[in-house]
Amino acid sequence: MNFVMPNFAPAIPEIFVLSMACLVLIVDLFLREDNRIITYLLTQATLLGAAIFTLASYPDQLTLTFSDTFVRDRMGDVLKMFIYLVTAVVFLYSREYLRTRQLYKGEYFVVGLFAVLGMMVLVSAHSLLTVYLGLELLSLSLYTMVAMRRDSLEASEAAMKYFVLGALASGLLLYGMSMLYGVTGTLDIAQISAAVAHSVQAGQGAGTNVVLVFALVFIIIGVMFKLGAAPFHMWIPDVYHGAPTSVTLFIAGAPKIAAFAMLMRLMVEGLGHLHVQWQDMLIILSVLSMAVGNIIAIAQANLKRMLAYSTIAHVGFLLLGVLSGSQLGYSAAMFYIIAYAIMSIGGFGMIILLGRTGFEADRLDDFKGLNQRSPWFAFMMLILMFSMAGVPPTLGFYAKLSVLQAVVHADLVWLAAFAVLLSVIGAFYYLRIIKLMYFDQPEDATPLDASLDMRVAMTANGLAVLALGIFPGALLALCAGALSR
Repeated sequence: MNFVMPNFAPAIPEIFVLSMACLVLIVDLFLREDNRIITYLLTQATLLGAAIFTLASYPDQLTLTFSDTFVRDRMGDVLKMFIYLVTAVVFLYSREYLRTRQLYKGEYFVVGLFAVLGMMVLVSAHSLLTVYLGLELLSLSLYTMVAMRRDSLEASEAAMKYFVLGALASGLLLYGMSMLYGVTGTLDIAQISAAVAHSVQAGQGAGTNVVLVFALVFIIIGVMFKLGAAPFHMWIPDVYHGAPTSVTLFIAGAPKIAAFAMLMRLMVEGLGHLHVQWQDMLIILSVLSMAVGNIIAIAQANLKRMLAYSTIAHVGFLLLGVLSGSQLGYSAAMFYIIAYAIMSIGGFGMIILLGRTGFEADRLDDFKGLNQRSPWFAFMMLILMFSMAGVPPTLGFYAKLSVLQAVVHADLVWLAAFAVLLSVIGAFYYLRIIKLMYFDQPEDATPLDASLDMRVAMTANGLAVLALGIFPGALLALCAGALSR
């Protein structure tokens, strides 16, 4: 039996992140508490190095390696670049928060790097086995991060719920994958696609093959749980609320980009020939997510819970692009998830900016009179809220517009109209924060206290949302180019 050495070149960014995560773990063991900044800087250097390796070998064409279980393509590389960027900003926002709450440990950054590695594997998965490995590496890292504040009852409860429900969803996904393997006889996503196409052409597709229908349903349930679509959204409000804000910030950003990649790899690349079947399911999930997210968010008094329900509504919008089943829809969905990640880290970053030792600024009332305390950061929050509501000329407006265009092109005008109606309803809770900031008196006039890098990053985050909204062409073209074959 001859052993053929695999081509390691396509996986150099992953190998680098794994090596650096182990190095950071070892270095951190020998550091004193007052030298913890070294762990933080090494973590940021790892993300920068991964970005350089990814950019340096940006592929002109699709490359497969490790017995075709790992793929390097333009979609994967673009998503990875945004995962690095979003994670780097999250770590920057988190540093001061962790330091003042006695959570400034190396574990946060090391586990965060392993979560990034899980996302990278998930994004480059070309086999059901690789999908599951990447997903589990990401999920286990996130469970650990949620439970980091061990003396907090809320955090422990959130971690337990997240773990139990996450394990259940992973089991359902695995069950669906096993049935798909039973029907097609392969774990390779491209071969699954070919086998499903053959079944459909032979008249034995999901309409007649019961096992294939069940496999499709279980896979959709697993993917939708990870995305947080209704009715599989139960974990999101509790986890977002119970976890330390820095961890909520992490969960709300980059993992959503990785979950989008999983959706594309499994549903579009693997089961694209069953589009007629999964389109109907995604329409129901999309409508439910937008309705549940936008309506329940109105009743929330806690900003983290409100943003959690807002996430569910945004996932509904994301699904609109995917279910349209066209290249236009896929690139619009990719644009939407990147825009959402940039907006959400800004929103949670503002909660961190307003907080201080012993005080979490996570109630809506904590934003009262923010304009009197800091007009500039009130303006940044206004941009972020306008963007999430879809007010022009912000990034969120073009994200919503692009998915609506894709839905209209797919002759689902009623669905686009329904999405617009729910967006108008959802605008209420975003505008309520703006009203609190500009028209109410502050409950606490304590000056904002944050480091210079935090203030610069928050300013850049808010202005980026505005600038990408005024000039969305480059990002739209990047997403369209990444998905073109």
